Amino acid sequence: MLLLIQYTLIFASVLALVALGGCFSEHGGVINIGLEGIMVMGALGGALMMKYIPAGTAAPLILLLVTLSSVMIGMVFSLFLGVAAIRFKADQTLVGTALNLLGPAAAVVLVRAINMSESIDNVSSTVVYGEAKKAFVVSIGRFEFNWFMLIAFLALAASWVVLYKTKFGLRLCACGEHPQAADSVGINVYRMRYAGVLISGALGGLGGLVYITAGVSEWKFENGVAGFGFLALAVMIFGQWKPVSIGLAALLFGLFRALSNVYTGFDMLVALKLPSTLYNMLPYAISLLVLVFVSRKSRAPKAEGIPYDKGQR
Repeated sequence: MLLLIQYTLIFASVLALVALGGCFSEHGGVINIGLEGIMVMGALGGALMMKYIPAGTAAPLILLLVTLSSVMIGMVFSLFLGVAAIRFKADQTLVGTALNLLGPAAAVVLVRAINMSESIDNVSSTVVYGEAKKAFVVSIGRFEFNWFMLIAFLALAASWVVLYKTKFGLRLCACGEHPQAADSVGINVYRMRYAGVLISGALGGLGGLVYITAGVSEWKFENGVAGFGFLALAVMIFGQWKPVSIGLAALLFGLFRALSNVYTGFDMLVALKLPSTLYNMLPYAISLLVLVFVSRKSRAPKAEGIPYDKGQR
């Protein structure tokens, strides 16, 4: 049971961070379907930093440098969406889909090029980051506390304050609801939308880092992030684009995802004999059900996905 709680919290942290990223982007009026690709690129930035960081570096500094690298790579990669959707008014769904294809492909090519330059015999898309991962974990008895659990909680609290209690957040929401009205009172809609996309890139990249530090010391990037970007979108919709509700939805989806990691012990606990594949598909099946039953009553920002035309009133 303790292991189930541990995995639930770490997977919920991933989903909460990435869903919050999508929330900021859509509150600004830009649909970010490309969260999956952003997660992969953020994971790549963090993994490479862990790989090359000097041995003996203090744990707090490792945590800071790795986090910053993931955040920065996620922000840079999200600019593809920002420029295409805001500057050139491209279809946001198509651009997001392109990012999901580009992210894993670019990561694989880059990592194989790095491994080849280091004369590794078995050239693959694997980044080994071993000992550096220990900086993120603190053992409390039999429970492993990951610092990203705390970071995810703080991000949820900060997002609520930013969106509902600050001038920036209120302006961002206005640009996602009534951009023409926001522009009429002097708000730069383009700038606010770029800000929303960049925040989504930062949180998405951080979510990718959390995913690969959940329990592995090496990662093959052609495996991607197992659909967590799409699960995060379901969490965002289920949470109705509200940080507190997103946090609760992330816990629920995190529990379903954690079951696939600890299903053997869970079966022993409840005396069931269910196949492992059932637990593996559970979070994705739940996400489909959520979209079917919740999407009709969902209250998405009214102007999301609609390119802003300054000359239109």
